[in-house]
Amino acid sequence: MTPEQPGSEFMKREDASSYETETPVLYEARDGIASITMNRPQFNNAQNSQMTYALDDAFRHAVDDDAVRVIVLRGNGKHFSAGHDIGTPGRDVNKSFDRAHLWWDHANKPGAEFNYAREQEVYVGMCRRWHDIPKPTIAMVQGACVAGGLMLAWICDLIIASEDAFFQDPVVRMGIPGVEYFAHAQELNPRIAKEFLFLGERMKADRAYMMGMLNRVVPAGELEQQTYEIAARIAQQPRLGLALTKQVLNRAEDLQGLRATIDMAYGYHQLAHAHGQVLGNGHLGGHDARSMVSANKQAATPGVKQ
Repeated sequence: MTPEQPGSEFMKREDASSYETETPVLYEARDGIASITMNRPQFNNAQNSQMTYALDDAFRHAVDDDAVRVIVLRGNGKHFSAGHDIGTPGRDVNKSFDRAHLWWDHANKPGAEFNYAREQEVYVGMCRRWHDIPKPTIAMVQGACVAGGLMLAWICDLIIASEDAFFQDPVVRMGIPGVEYFAHAQELNPRIAKEFLFLGERMKADRAYMMGMLNRVVPAGELEQQTYEIAARIAQQPRLGLALTKQVLNRAEDLQGLRATIDMAYGYHQLAHAHGQVLGNGHLGGHDARSMVSANKQAATPGVKQ
């Protein structure tokens, strides 16, 4: 992949995406627990729009099924999610979909409006939609949970991680102030959040647990068993009691500034995209999937012990 050419965002766009699967998300419900599994393991579960809308459909199915009391979000393969798709053949940023929110289609819009409308729909809008699901959600995280992967974990009520899991938001090197669902200051102490973003280093599971981001860290071989044991215990609680408890705590997060922070950060995020375009570096600040992967690997062994 090469960085986007200057001015390309202002021209008519054609969708050249080629999907490797028609089932980017798998769904199963059993014993009161719905399992929603991201299923692009060959691309480390990078999230294209195809996957994002499939996730939305799966969450809706779980909410509509009265037998489902708890939802487990997981990733197929070695990694939970490597983040938003910025370089696979299935990168479908130019494609139109049946939208879940009341934002207009982005695909035929000029300039900064393209990214602003698209990311309101598939990033901020979807994450807020899933964060407010009335049923408890658990992220089961192994391996990489990077950038857009953080957003998926953070919208869940509980996060259970394996000892080999790591967390990273490296997008500052693109000139962008963190991912769109900007929950950093709620998930981490602000000073730790600054370190996390400024350095772009991997945060290992044990440190993420100490920071309060995770509920449990378990051996990799026990991740599934322990996650589903917790889900089964939650599933025994009254449905309405769980929903009301979740609603109270979500609104408390909003009173503490979560929603306002995301709104504020989103504006700066879009300014960064537009700035990159004006400078001729594309909306990713001159980076592509290959350069980001290389830089992320270099950050895997930070100079400061984690």
